[in-house]
Amino acid sequence: MLLSVAMIARDEERHIGAALASIGDLADEIVVLLDPRTRDRTAEICLQAGARVVEAIFESFPAQRNRALAECQGQWVLFLDADERITRNLQHEIRQLLQGQPEYAGYWIPRFNRYWGRALRGGGWYPDHQLRLLQRSKAQYETSRLVHELVILDGLKGRLTQHLEHINIESWAELREKQQRYAQAEAATLYRNGVRVKPQNYILQPWRAIWRRYITWGGYRDGLLGMLLALVMGWYEFKMYLALAKHRA
Repeated sequence: MLLSVAMIARDEERHIGAALASIGDLADEIVVLLDPRTRDRTAEICLQAGARVVEAIFESFPAQRNRALAECQGQWVLFLDADERITRNLQHEIRQLLQGQPEYAGYWIPRFNRYWGRALRGGGWYPDHQLRLLQRSKAQYETSRLVHELVILDGLKGRLTQHLEHINIESWAELREKQQRYAQAEAATLYRNGVRVKPQNYILQPWRAIWRRYITWGGYRDGLLGMLLALVMGWYEFKMYLALAKHRA
């Protein structure tokens, strides 16, 4: 078996059908690692699409990805989130790559991030490369990092040119919930790594995040939305340090 597509899901009926449809006939198998606490039609949608559904209580993103690697049977694994889509051009590029002799153990894939349906151009949101196409026997996820997972790869990494589409944010409530969750996970990771909060962190780190998103990474190219997102990311940097201080306490 050449290619497995792996997905991690919980209560994803709103998005997962379109994600599965975007795979087309690219994969030899689709494995969905489903949190059994799911209360919607995610499992039914996945089974109807021909996916193999494996129940696994969510522990952390890296732990789930390692479990998914163990469940997959393909020589290669492509990780896809429920709110992502594989473009036709990316399908073609992956198919052509795997039919030949890939020279790398893993491949970075550029990703468009859509906020309220709009693909962002700056702010670190593009090209937003994701290391998602992996030679299964050579990949493992670092379990100490609870968010923005890190792949430990036994080999060199290459780059693809075609894109994933990420339906990132569709409402302010969704943005608030997602960033709050990320702030808590980042704080827990820093705490595990022995990081301590300094008083200046509450000011300098949020300001650094805003400057980086809006100026260094070109968020200004997205106009008012780019400015608002830079401010939001600065605010959640502040919230992350508040959460870290609570951990230390």
